[in-house]
Amino acid sequence: MKIYTRKGDTGETSLIGGVRVGKDSLRIDSYGTIDELNAFIGLLRDHLADNHEIKVLIEIQDRLFTLGSLLAEAPGGSRMELPQIKQSDIDFLELEIDRMDEKLPPMKNFVLPGGHQQVSLAHVCRTVCRRAERLVVHLGREYTINPIIPMYLNRLSDYLFVLSRKLAADHQVVETPWKPRM
Repeated sequence: MKIYTRKGDTGETSLIGGVRVGKDSLRIDSYGTIDELNAFIGLLRDHLADNHEIKVLIEIQDRLFTLGSLLAEAPGGSRMELPQIKQSDIDFLELEIDRMDEKLPPMKNFVLPGGHQQVSLAHVCRTVCRRAERLVVHLGREYTINPIIPMYLNRLSDYLFVLSRKLAADHQVVETPWKPRM
């Protein structure tokens, strides 16, 4: 398989199913942002030592590839069978959130991102995930998409936030509360 085809040189690309769209289309922006999130999660994973967290992030990266392929499918579908996101994928994230959250002190304030590279990377992943979610919600207003996709992204951003708090606790980072000036 050649890396370059020259078909995208005019600013268009093909969706799964053969439909050509502009590279600046909302659909491309949506799954491109999911790709960006996947790369940032890979960077976060490279900074971790905990085997369980690494395995969870690899599972998430696999699910993000699935999301990307679902969003890359042309409206109306294609003949290609694609992997699917399931409720069990959301349940998996919720179990991981609950597992981490039960060991963390209750939140009393919003916290400022930072304190350790791992914590900051988790927050970068969370914010890119939120951007992907906003784009997918927008896409869903224009085209029919599987409603589980924005649900998964919403839960994933929750997971990444709790992971940032767990990493802060692991590294004994004191979370900096946001104290609004009035």
